[in-house]
This record gives sequence, structure tokens and C-alpha cells, in this order.
Amino acid sequence: MMTPTTSSPATAAVSMATMDSSGPTNGVVLKVGIIGDAQIGKTSLMIKYAEGVYETEYIQTLGVNFMEKTISIRDSEFTFCIWDLGGEKEFTSMLPLVCSDAVAILFTFDLSRKSTLNSLKEWYRQARGLNKSAVPLLVGTKYDEFINLSDADQEEITTQARKYSKAMKAPLVFCSTAESINVQKIYKLVLAKVFDLNCTLPEISDIGAPILEYKHCN
Repeated sequence: MMTPTTSSPATAAVSMATMDSSGPTNGVVLKVGIIGDAQIGKTSLMIKYAEGVYETEYIQTLGVNFMEKTISIRDSEFTFCIWDLGGEKEFTSMLPLVCSDAVAILFTFDLSRKSTLNSLKEWYRQARGLNKSAVPLLVGTKYDEFINLSDADQEEITTQARKYSKAMKAPLVFCSTAESINVQKIYKLVLAKVFDLNCTLPEISDIGAPILEYKHCN
């Protein structure tokens, strides 16, 4: 279990790497927190990225789940330490464990349930009280169910999500773990935002499409 420190998240992560003019080299550990309401697919999102599999059976997160995924980019290795917090109210006391020292926080909601997007106001308030420097990302899950909604509902949810992402100064990503849509791109955005790198991912902005918008945060 990680012990929170007083250093900022970005500093804590980058201090584990040797820096040169081309960016981080050797091994870099990046702690990423995933928070949001219960039953929105947070654990599935973590497992899909870390292990490449999709869990079809819902298993309630009792407290905190933790997984790691190491990727290599040129001469550098990046290890994502992903912390997933159960969405029930009784687990909010564990929020510091997930958010402290995180370099990025995924504020997640279920694209097929508007109430889970509205709940993010309180999740964001509490998380920012614990960690003001983590890179925020607004992530809508279950895009495969979202596309079955009416055109009016899709437009309403997308419009509201865009308002939230702009207020949070956070990239907005619609994803599907079941269909492997935009899952990898979430973590590419984390790397780009944490290390202030130029991101070349094409933005997707059409209503009803798997939204990927981040340039408004620059």
C-alpha cells in the first residue's frame, strides 16, 4: 500500500525518472485514481486497460481495487498504478488513498445514466480538496449503451458533459470497455497532459460519436 507524501503528484512521479531534454527516461511510476458513482464500469475500465480483458459480470468494489500496467515508449518505461474506488458512500473515507499523490484522476460517469454525471460535482469537490494538482479527465463509460439512446438524449448528455469538462478544464472521453473504444487513448492523454507533450490524437466531436475532446484544455 502506498504511503501518501507531501510532495505534489507530478513531482512525485517525475522524481522517479531521469530527466533529459527529450523527457523522462528509465522507469516512471504514475498513480491514476478512478472515481465516480457505483456500477458505472470503473473496475471494468481498469481491468480492460491493465489486462486487456472485459469482465461481463458485475462485481462490486468493496473499498479500493488496485492494478498496474507497464508500457514502453522508446527508451522509457511507464508504470500506471491504477486505483479504483468503490462508488458507495461508505467508501468515501478511502478517497484520500485513491487521490493523494495521483498524477491524474479519472472522473467517471455512465453515459446511459444522467444522474451519474450530475454526481460528479460532489466527487470533483472532494477530490480537488485532497489533490489540486492532479490532471483531471472526464470519462463517460458504456458508450455501447449510449448509442442506443434517442438522438435527443445523446445530445443532452453530450452537451452537459461538455459543460462539465470545460468547467473542470478536463479532456472529455466517451469509452466502451465492452467494445474496446477509446480505452487506450485515455492513458495516452494522461501521459500527454502530465508531461505537457504534444498530443496527436484526432479529436472526435460529432454528437452520437465516441467523443474525444482535449484541445480546449490547452
